[in-house]
Amino acid sequence: MTNELKQFTGLLVFGNIENLILAAQGVGAGVNPVGLAILSFIAVVCWLLIGTLGTKAAIKYARHINFIGGLAIFILGIQAMLESLPGIISFFH
Repeated sequence: MTNELKQFTGLLVFGNIENLILAAQGVGAGVNPVGLAILSFIAVVCWLLIGTLGTKAAIKYARHINFIGGLAIFILGIQAMLESLPGIISFFH
């Protein structure tokens, strides 16, 4: 991995965690898992193409991209936890 791309490693790792959170939200909401898998696959391929084609332009904005991506992952994680609280609380009563 080149030095230019190493700075995106954290975003890649936490982006995968975000995908797991979103998948768990979809399953918890009763979404068809096959449809969710197909849409997730399409989204991953789109992001792969955007990332591959846009990397050269994005390198100079790597710090901003990492911050915005990390913030989005943090917000989605908080949202997932808040949405699961009623189920957790009702489990213990």
